[in-house]
Amino acid sequence: MSKDRKFAAVILAAGKGTRMKSTLHKVLHPIAGRPMLDHLLDSLEVLDPAHTVVVAGDRHEQLRDALAGRNVSVALQEPQLGTAHAALQAEAALRDFKGLVMVCFGDAPMVRARTVQRMVDALDDTAKVAVLGFRPADTLAYGRIITSEDGSVVKMVEHKDATEEERACNLCNAGVLIARSDDLWRLLKSVGNDNAQGEYYLPDVATNAIAEGARVVAVETDPREVAGINSRAELAQAEAQWQELKREEAMEGGVTLTAPETVFFSWDTQLAEDVTVEPHVVFGPGVSVARGARIRAFSHLEGASVGEDCSVGPYARLRPGAVMEKGAFVGNFVEMKKATLGEGAKASHLTYLGDAEVGAGANIGAGTITCNYDGYFKYKTVIGERAFIGSNSALIAPVTIGADAIVAAGSAVSRDVGDGDLRMVRGEQVVKPGWADRFHDTMKKKKAATKK
Repeated sequence: MSKDRKFAAVILAAGKGTRMKSTLHKVLHPIAGRPMLDHLLDSLEVLDPAHTVVVAGDRHEQLRDALAGRNVSVALQEPQLGTAHAALQAEAALRDFKGLVMVCFGDAPMVRARTVQRMVDALDDTAKVAVLGFRPADTLAYGRIITSEDGSVVKMVEHKDATEEERACNLCNAGVLIARSDDLWRLLKSVGNDNAQGEYYLPDVATNAIAEGARVVAVETDPREVAGINSRAELAQAEAQWQELKREEAMEGGVTLTAPETVFFSWDTQLAEDVTVEPHVVFGPGVSVARGARIRAFSHLEGASVGEDCSVGPYARLRPGAVMEKGAFVGNFVEMKKATLGEGAKASHLTYLGDAEVGAGANIGAGTITCNYDGYFKYKTVIGERAFIGSNSALIAPVTIGADAIVAAGSAVSRDVGDGDLRMVRGEQVVKPGWADRFHDTMKKKKAATKK
């Protein structure tokens, strides 16, 4: 946002959200692992707003708690008398602000900063209000925006009040608008409630501006960007839309998704160019994947850092604190938690690495477990560079395995192993020649006797 055009945002979030059937405030329900309100706030922060006000009503305490770490004011709407009345409750918080004010909805969190910027740019010296429109595949019961040939809005009409000719127009009202602060507060105060619900409706701001002879302009955007969320079903649709946009963004950025519709991202997933993601991969919060890495099918990652040219999976799980350095390899049914796998190190299958540090070039055999928890505290395992851990080994932390050391298969290691040493911890192997043959003969005779 240009510094010569000061900008403030008013986000309406005072509705009861009864269709969600939840004790959690509607706008705090997550999309891609993050409250929908945070998605909207992050988009608006790109424009560096001078002020942001969230208008709350029902369960406003939840919103105050959720916004405690942000530079956001909370205004209270009580009672709830409609969207125009809600927007007017932000006037006190913005009393000293002179500039452009956007009014939008907390339950329509996909509005992008670039769309808001387009609305700002459209609000030139000839226009007093800019409204946001979209053209859905099905216009349903949306209000319509009727425009003239030059793009000016000539009428804002609710579906129930529209003529058949007006309903044939497919430019629908998203509800978002921008006006200069002095105009906005005046126009909001001019809104009446002479309607079936007895409420004060935000679109009447544009209607009243047109009645004054002022110019109102419409900006169009993708329907996916302005989808409102009022129920669990709509929340699921919003999640699907967000994932679709994120997949498109990833592929545009140089990521290969071999089956895009099966990959699910978190709000903060970071994938570099030339990353390949195979089918049925889920990214939880806090994951970054560096150039050239491959995430193979049916893997789940959260709180993990994957280095260049690494390979993960299939069927791998990286939990918070998992770090894979360049060229490291994690195979099928391997789980990492608060563990670092050094450059070129491998854990190919059936392994748990928890609270561990594995040196470069080390090889972790199948069935290896770092025994890190005694029921009360966690302990660390350190494995040196180029160490070889044989299959089915239990490393009982705290323990250190030195560089170039070998732990023999089937060992339970509870004491440190020096650099270059071999540690073999096994019970004595006892051989009894012919014992198995005699056992089988005896048992077969017993079984035969029971059938007589």
